[in-house]
Amino acid sequence: MGKVYLVGAGPGDPELITVKGLKCIQQADVILYDRLINEQLLSYAKRDADLIYCGKLPNYHTMKQETINYLLVKHAKKGKTVTRLKGGDPFMFGRGGEEAQALMKHRIPFEIVPGITSGIAVPAYAGIPVTHRDFSASVAFVTGHRRCDATDAVQWEHLAKGVDTLVIYMGVKQLPFICKQLKLYGKRPQTPVAIIQWGTLPEQKTIVATLDTVVDVAKKQEIANPSIIIVGEVVRLHEQLQWFEMMMDEKMAHGMR
Repeated sequence: MGKVYLVGAGPGDPELITVKGLKCIQQADVILYDRLINEQLLSYAKRDADLIYCGKLPNYHTMKQETINYLLVKHAKKGKTVTRLKGGDPFMFGRGGEEAQALMKHRIPFEIVPGITSGIAVPAYAGIPVTHRDFSASVAFVTGHRRCDATDAVQWEHLAKGVDTLVIYMGVKQLPFICKQLKLYGKRPQTPVAIIQWGTLPEQKTIVATLDTVVDVAKKQEIANPSIIIVGEVVRLHEQLQWFEMMMDEKMAHGMR
């Protein structure tokens, strides 16, 4: 019997993978990797490793989750060391829990290797701390990808009233709905909002607006996924602390000389 490692590859910058995660790539016989992992990480794989792409796009899945689960079990039963390489952290909106359940069902040995989730790293690269003594004592990580049904309305009500900072994954498509719900349940229309596209990568782009204006600003700036949305007073720190984009601008300026 082989073994499966469910590995978080981090948010995009290849240097943000953990040491243990990198070792799992180097030792794997089979690597099943997602769309948003930085493919530079695959250069650390063994020359004869079997690399299997199983990424998902919104409304289009290259490989169904059931097929991914099947392949993990199949290769492990062949005695292979299998690394399932997932963007961010495998247990943060990454279906890692479902894959672990499938492995447990088939009695496949596995380990979870946590990764740096984009919900923390991407705001940090935009100079936005998700907590701050002066602005935020609580933070919630939310998926914006769910259907807009009655249960979501209850969820947004509690989030609007009870949490200082909201970090929303996969929410660009649902941005008008999200803003409407937050304002409906008590968030001030002037509440700062940031959207960070391609966070931690050289092409990172940040827009800052308010709940009232962010939909129009995002449309004008052609913001799309992958993006992280931050709602809360901590967004005000972006202007002061935007270290990464300033660094990228300096590198481009030097490159032009």
